[in-house]
Amino acid sequence: MKNSIIKKLLQTLIVLLLANTLDAKTIQYTMPEETAHHEGTWLQWPHQYTYGMYYRNSLDQTWIDMTSALVTSEKVHIIAWNNTQKERIETLLSNAGVPLTNVDFFLSKTDDVWVRDNGPMFVFNNNNNELTVLDWGFNGWGNDAPYNHCEIIPSSISNFFEYPLVDLDEMVLEGGAIEHDGRGTMMATRSSITHESRNPDLTEAEIEEYITTYMGITNFIWLDGVYGTEITDMHIDGVMKFADENTIVTMTNEDLLYWELPQSDIDALYSATDVEGVPYDFVIIPLTQNDVSTLAGINLGYKGSYANYYIANTVVLVPNYNDPNDNVANEIIQGLYPNRTVIGIDVRNLYENGGMIHCVTQQQPHINNSDITLEPYEKEFNLLQNYPNPFNPGTTIKYTLSASQNVKLKVYNNSGKVIANLVNKNQQAGSYIIDFNGSKLANGVYTYSLILNNKVVAQKSMLLIK
Repeated sequence: MKNSIIKKLLQTLIVLLLANTLDAKTIQYTMPEETAHHEGTWLQWPHQYTYGMYYRNSLDQTWIDMTSALVTSEKVHIIAWNNTQKERIETLLSNAGVPLTNVDFFLSKTDDVWVRDNGPMFVFNNNNNELTVLDWGFNGWGNDAPYNHCEIIPSSISNFFEYPLVDLDEMVLEGGAIEHDGRGTMMATRSSITHESRNPDLTEAEIEEYITTYMGITNFIWLDGVYGTEITDMHIDGVMKFADENTIVTMTNEDLLYWELPQSDIDALYSATDVEGVPYDFVIIPLTQNDVSTLAGINLGYKGSYANYYIANTVVLVPNYNDPNDNVANEIIQGLYPNRTVIGIDVRNLYENGGMIHCVTQQQPHINNSDITLEPYEKEFNLLQNYPNPFNPGTTIKYTLSASQNVKLKVYNNSGKVIANLVNKNQQAGSYIIDFNGSKLANGVYTYSLILNNKVVAQKSMLLIK
C-alpha cells in the first residue's frame, strides 16, 4: 500500500515537471497585467466617417474626460482619422483646459473607437525583454461591424514606432474578451473566442496553445457565455475583472443572471482558482440602481456595469451613469487601489453604443530602464458633470480650483444666451458646490461654463426634463 502511494506521488511529480518544462519551452512572450507600470494609454477618438456627426459629437466629452484624467498619470496616445481631426481634438482639449504636454497623436483611419479589441496588445519577448506588438486577427466581432481600417492599427503602430511585430492573423482575439491576473491565469467566454464566428478552424486546445505561447497564460478558466446576446458575444470584461493576482471583482449571483450569464458560468466564476489551484478572493460591486439613460434622455432599458473599469498608473477610470450607485461602486473600487485615485467617467452616451471605459482604452507597458519620462502636470481646475442630470427642477454643479482665481460660472440656453450668472467673484483653492434651479425654464439642453480670469476653460451640457 505504501509503495503504491509513493509510486503515484512520483508519477504526479513527473507529470508536473514535464508540464513545467513544456510551459518553459512554449512560452515565448509575456503580457504584463493592467496594474503594471504603463508608458501610456491608447485611445481611438470618435469621428463621423462611419456612424455620422451625432455619434462623434455625443462621445467627445467622454474622450475629453478620459484624456483629462490620464494626462496626470501617463502619456496619452490618441489615434485620429487625419490631421484635420487632430487639430479639432487639440482644440477640444485646449478649450476644456487639458494641457497637451503628455498627449501625442497617431494619424490613421479607424472604423470605430474600441481600441481594446482592435488595437495593439503589448507583450515582452522572454528572450530579450523587448517590447513587442501582437497583431491578432480582428473581424468586427464575427463580421458584425466594419473593421477594415481598425484591423490594421496594430501593424501600423508597429511599423511607425519600429516595435517588433508578431503577425497572428490566423487567430481572432479581441482584448476585451480576456482578463488575466498577471500570474498565468486567464478567464474568458467561449462565446467570444472559440465560437465559429471568430475561429472556425481552430480547436480550443489550439487556441490555448497560441495564448500560452504569445501571452504566457498556462491556466485557463473558460465560461461558456452566450453567443448573440450583444455584438461582443459576452466579453468577459463586462462582468468581472482581476483587481490583483489574488482578487476578482464581479457582481452578485442575481446581477450576473440579470446580465444573462448562465448559472453554470456563475458557479465556475465563483469557484475559479489560480495557477497554483488557490481560490480567488471576491469583491462584489453593484449594477446601477436604474436603467441607464443617455444625456439626451433616451432610456436604454437596461442597467450599467461598473466592472468595466481601467487601471492606469495613478488613477482608475470607472464608468459612471449619473446613478445613485455610482458613488457606491467608486468607493468600493477606491478601496482596492489606495495608491491610485478613482475618477468617475460619464459613459452614458458611450453605453448606448455597447461599451464602457475598459473597451476604449489599451495600455502600453513601460519599458524597463527606458528614458521615457512624464512631465509634471497639476490640473488647475476641474469642472464636474452636474448631478442629477437629467434634472427637474434642481441640480448641483461642482468644481475645484488648485489656486486662487477670478471665477465666473454661467448657464446658457441652446441659443447661446446667458440665462444665469451663478458665480462672479474671486475664490480660493478648494472645492465648490453650486445649486441651480430650473423651475422657470423650459425643457431642453443647457450649457454651463467655468470661466477663470475671463477665459472659458471648461463647459458641459445638462438636460432639463419636466
